Amino acid sequence: MTDFRTISAGGRNVGVHKDLRVPMRDGVALVADAYGAADSEPRPALVALSPYGKELQALALTMPPQRRPSPMWDGCIEAGDIARVVDQGYVHVIGDLRGSGGSEGEHIGNYNAGGVSLGQDAYDFIEWVAEQPWCDGRVGMIGISYFGSMQLLAAAERPPHLKALFISGGHYDFYETTYHGGIMWFMPRAAREGRGGDSGWAFTDRVKSRMLETVSDEQVRARVAARLADPDVQAWPNLVHTLHYPTNHEAWFDIITNEFDGEWYEERNPINLAAQVEVPVWLQIDQGRGWTIDGTIETFNRLGGPKKLTIGSYPPMQSRPWVEEHDKMFRWYDYWIKGIDNGVMDEPAVSVFVEGTREYAEGAEFPPKPVEHRPLYLRTRGRLSAEPEAMDATAAAPDGFYQAPLTVTDKVEVLRWTTAPFEEAVEMIGTGAAHLFVEIDQPDTNLIMRFWDEAPGAARQLLTSAYLKASHRELDLELTTEGNPHHPHTRAVPVEPGVVEEYVLRIYPFAATLLPGHRLVAELSNDEPLSDEHNALLPPDAFHLPVGRPVTHKVYRDAEHPSRLVLPFTKG
Repeated sequence: MTDFRTISAGGRNVGVHKDLRVPMRDGVALVADAYGAADSEPRPALVALSPYGKELQALALTMPPQRRPSPMWDGCIEAGDIARVVDQGYVHVIGDLRGSGGSEGEHIGNYNAGGVSLGQDAYDFIEWVAEQPWCDGRVGMIGISYFGSMQLLAAAERPPHLKALFISGGHYDFYETTYHGGIMWFMPRAAREGRGGDSGWAFTDRVKSRMLETVSDEQVRARVAARLADPDVQAWPNLVHTLHYPTNHEAWFDIITNEFDGEWYEERNPINLAAQVEVPVWLQIDQGRGWTIDGTIETFNRLGGPKKLTIGSYPPMQSRPWVEEHDKMFRWYDYWIKGIDNGVMDEPAVSVFVEGTREYAEGAEFPPKPVEHRPLYLRTRGRLSAEPEAMDATAAAPDGFYQAPLTVTDKVEVLRWTTAPFEEAVEMIGTGAAHLFVEIDQPDTNLIMRFWDEAPGAARQLLTSAYLKASHRELDLELTTEGNPHHPHTRAVPVEPGVVEEYVLRIYPFAATLLPGHRLVAELSNDEPLSDEHNALLPPDAFHLPVGRPVTHKVYRDAEHPSRLVLPFTKG
């Protein structure tokens, strides 16, 4: 029996069917809550699916939205503004994925990649919702991040009653979700295990490791031994613990033991499924989380049906409970689900917020304006210049820094190069590349770059970032173009200590106008500062695995070693 009740939310009466049992084709039942009007008039439904727990999502009815750095910000409350969904004439259906919350079944690996396809479950869930007396047969989806990835997984299965998608802040490239330029990112651990501003997955039993379930014991032992031999892993207690005791952290164990891209991540990668999606899709993402913007743009380019792309303003993290972008979402769904001609399809397909001018650039694709990739060279005395360095290495000695492991210091060394103040406004939109000629004295290191708009008086805002593990420096030459490098990340090639290598870092997509008097600042380190203006806006676990060995870096920027940034300057 389901429980129907009427509750008060924000001065509105909302009816809710609690603990609905939704049958899957293999006999497993998922559990959901359906929020609608207190009357029984059927409405279109917006479906939200995740492993974070429907009861956690219900806090959207009672908790005011929190922004980082609020300690009350919980990254897992992502299903949307329930009261507003109902007020706009939709039923909000929030379901627990198999194995989580009150739902039956088991979950093997990330996104259940070792078990039943989440897209298959979503198909069955959507079709069941469409048949209910409180639904008029028209269904869309709602939610950010994990909920957003679920939308593409569902649409690729082509459920007949799914009419459109609006995805904000989705994760699409499953390798890049955790490894940025080959460097491990810790935030997915927080989302799964519940740490540092996240409640974590709501699985009723453990999440089974896909590695432990599908790979031989001998292969698992070999993978574990190889990871434990990595000095970066050796120096991080959580990783050592997980590798020795995987049943306590099985989903995280799978990620740690698969540090290269390939079949493990590509099998159900939403980007690979995007071409199968036929319903209209609006993708939205905010600036400041470059890797997610990258995947969003790639997904947009692969979609074949009606589509829109909006890249919004900094800062990178939306409120929790998530309430932003609902105006756009309801315009989209009112058009494609309710059939209201509100002009949304008469507007440009791509809209990008340009930091600095705080205006939108619009067009049919990304970048929305023609761009020309031009270099800014790293010069002596910390300068960035359009002119290359004329002196050779004997006169233009390399910049350098020594970074001790964070086990023995809390100081992160940073090299900095800056332009002169711009005399005229300079606009850049798109991806870029950093070509760095670097010598290190170890077989590996991290190369982390961050790019800032520095105003007079030194106030600054992050524009974008770039990451590359030195042993992942190989380029995919078929995909790489000027200002748009691609790395396969399918193997590690140790660096020969003492040899100068050219490293090409991918600068994640961004859009900014540097106003007169402002400077562009490029910073290089091999770890991340423990606290600064940008990191305060991210959850506590949103940093990358530090280098676990002492490394001396020498950055050459002379006539024979033209270290440079290649940036997307707009034309005209």
